Amino acid sequence: MPEPAPLGEFDRIRRHFRPLTANSPGALDLTDDAALLAPSAGHELVVTVDALVESVHFRPEDPPDLVARKMLRVNLSDLAAMGARPLGYVMTTALPLRCGEDWLAAFAAGLATDQAEFAVGLLGGDSVATPGPITLSLTAFGEVPAGAAIRRNGARAGDTVFVTGTIGDGALGLLAPTGRLDFLDEEHRRFLADRYLLPRPRCAVGPALRGIAHAMLDVSDGLLGDLGHITEGSGAAAEIDRDRVPLSPAAGAAVAHDPALWDVVLGGGDDYELLFTASGPVPPMIAGVPVTSIGRVVAGSGVRVLDGSGRSLTVAASGYRHF
Repeated sequence: MPEPAPLGEFDRIRRHFRPLTANSPGALDLTDDAALLAPSAGHELVVTVDALVESVHFRPEDPPDLVARKMLRVNLSDLAAMGARPLGYVMTTALPLRCGEDWLAAFAAGLATDQAEFAVGLLGGDSVATPGPITLSLTAFGEVPAGAAIRRNGARAGDTVFVTGTIGDGALGLLAPTGRLDFLDEEHRRFLADRYLLPRPRCAVGPALRGIAHAMLDVSDGLLGDLGHITEGSGAAAEIDRDRVPLSPAAGAAVAHDPALWDVVLGGGDDYELLFTASGPVPPMIAGVPVTSIGRVVAGSGVRVLDGSGRSLTVAASGYRHF
């Protein structure tokens, strides 16, 4: 039987995307060219945008529902890093013709799953065709009490450096399908691949750190690179105790077998954990997520990695750069 004709632009919107606006009255049922959005009284809007390009940020064989969920989650992570609560999002999809109805249905289903988990909804966007790779862009909106946003430039000498969760899983997960981690058992490889495909944005932790964290961002480009953004913006330096960087059992097994993978753990990115500095006591668990102290902010510039004896270590990878 011949393939059914692809849906036109407006039929695609009605079938796949309008249902995603059910809990977003400001989306106006996607019947207008723009949405309406207002923060709560006494709050400021927080806006962030990320793009995902096939074969750059995800593999062509990655399931479309997981691609959609990652696209949404990396933006929610940016909101969390400023202490914001998510309000909604708009997105642009530039899709080649090979992304047919099944692909679109799975993509929309992935968004619906995460909208329910994170209490956020679609507000609008644009949908176009392209002869090139799948190209996606999502802009997320959040709100934070006026003057309470946590920026990256507030670190002070004497602060302690903290991270949530575990570090290195995302970057190692990108290696899992390449064969470089075949020495790990299948369960560990599966865990790492899942952590790369499906980040865990710390949406509850970020707002809980308002008034505690002096500086914060999420670990997207690598622990060392992102800590470097904090120190550069704050006019300070930092020292990290490598042995205190929290690792999952899978990442721990990887670096125990191949210590060269420490460079991937510290510089690879795609963790989407929160990295922050604070001077007062910080609970070891916030909103059910472990929080670990891994170093300190000091006078000077740059980021140093120390071993268990306090000696400086050379790390080849200092963070991902897009170009």
